[in-house]
Amino acid sequence: MSEKGLIIVYYGNGKGKTTAALGVALRAIGYDHNVCMIQFIKGEWNYGELYSSNRLKPNFELIVTGKGFVGIIDDDHLIAEHIQSSKNALKIAREKIISNKYNTIILDEINYALKLDLITENEVISLLNSKPENLNIIMTGNHLSNKILDLADLVTEMKEVKHPFKKGVKAKKGIDF
Repeated sequence: MSEKGLIIVYYGNGKGKTTAALGVALRAIGYDHNVCMIQFIKGEWNYGELYSSNRLKPNFELIVTGKGFVGIIDDDHLIAEHIQSSKNALKIAREKIISNKYNTIILDEINYALKLDLITENEVISLLNSKPENLNIIMTGNHLSNKILDLADLVTEMKEVKHPFKKGVKAKKGIDF
């Protein structure tokens, strides 16, 4: 008999949501589990996960679908492009979920995509309801809807207490990206 999979959510305005999800992935891979991470928003910057994920193969698959952060910094995409990439991420997530190849699937920044109306709450709930009993799903992003809170088994809020950016310190390689 296999164990019941969990729906885990890391959200809030503090740093560490993706990092927490990757920590679970690292732990799972230690037990020879297979993990797939689908990134809904990140996509056009170079960041550490792109490089380190290759070292975790064949147990770890990273799929980058995003067009980058929406409406900030250097976003030069139409909102329609962001919507399309998030819809594509949902399609890929559904395929990975029903494939039965993974123990854990990380839906990185899915809660941002939801908050920005790139995808709908009904689409996300349908996706979560399609998961096999033994699959773990981890969701990250700043926001959390009440309906997803109700579906989740574990919810951790990352709360910013202090951040170096407020003192003018720029993002650091290996820490922030």
